[in-house]
Amino acid sequence: MTGAELLDLAREGFWVTLLVAGPAMIAGLLVGLAIALVQALTQVQEMTLVFVPRIVVMFLVIAVTLPFMGATLGRYATKIFELIAGSALP
Repeated sequence: MTGAELLDLAREGFWVTLLVAGPAMIAGLLVGLAIALVQALTQVQEMTLVFVPRIVVMFLVIAVTLPFMGATLGRYATKIFELIAGSALP
């Protein structure tokens, strides 16, 4: 395996990480931003008001996107295992 192949594999690993973690992170960011805006407008400064909806929304997003996450991680793992098996042959 050459250095260019390793670099491509690492780059693809970063993209897989973004694709898998991105939806939940973006949903949590948007919910946190919306609740912060509501808190600023109503002047209610309750700390637990931010965390509970964010956790619930992130859990729901993960539950909905779990098949996509599994398929994406499975394809990447299969590719890595095939490269390992292919480079182990004489």
